[in-house]
Amino acid sequence: MTTLPQDTTALVTGATSGIGQACAERLLRDGARVVAVGRRADRLAALADRLGPRLHPLALDVTDRAAVEAALASLPEPFGALDVLVNSAGMALGLQPVHRTSLEDWDRMIETNCRALVTLCRLVLPGMVARGRGHVVNIGSVAGSYPYPGGNVYGASKAFVRQFSLAIRSDLLGTPGRVTNVEPGMVET
Repeated sequence: MTTLPQDTTALVTGATSGIGQACAERLLRDGARVVAVGRRADRLAALADRLGPRLHPLALDVTDRAAVEAALASLPEPFGALDVLVNSAGMALGLQPVHRTSLEDWDRMIETNCRALVTLCRLVLPGMVARGRGHVVNIGSVAGSYPYPGGNVYGASKAFVRQFSLAIRSDLLGTPGRVTNVEPGMVET
């Protein structure tokens, strides 16, 4: 078990299932306070009931920039000063080849896997840099490096996550901020 610095606060997107939920649970076990973000309020409430008061449930669609800005600005103490951001919200929709796929599925994946991640990084990083500590963990995918049939926009969005993570690292040179891009393979979620 890892012990995090005292008073560490993390925000985890996609916390209602899968990797996001596992990250929220692990951060809590390691001593952090966690803002658990997800669209499904019922699952967040059950998570908060199970994990206790160090978890702040936040029902939020991360693709709604105005709602994200408002939610971050109104986080209660002691959850407002974020030290860790885990961008785990993401989706893989459809397995059709590019010439038969749904443009709506593509839009949803780009909005969630790319635009929401970029927005959260931009909104959270200034506070981390100002406080002199912070770690962004972006959940990419092996599909960002190794395409598979039908994984066209999903793989491209995860390649974007890898490149954006590398770019953030470059921008944070000279600060104590850290960026990690985790690229899991297929998981059961």
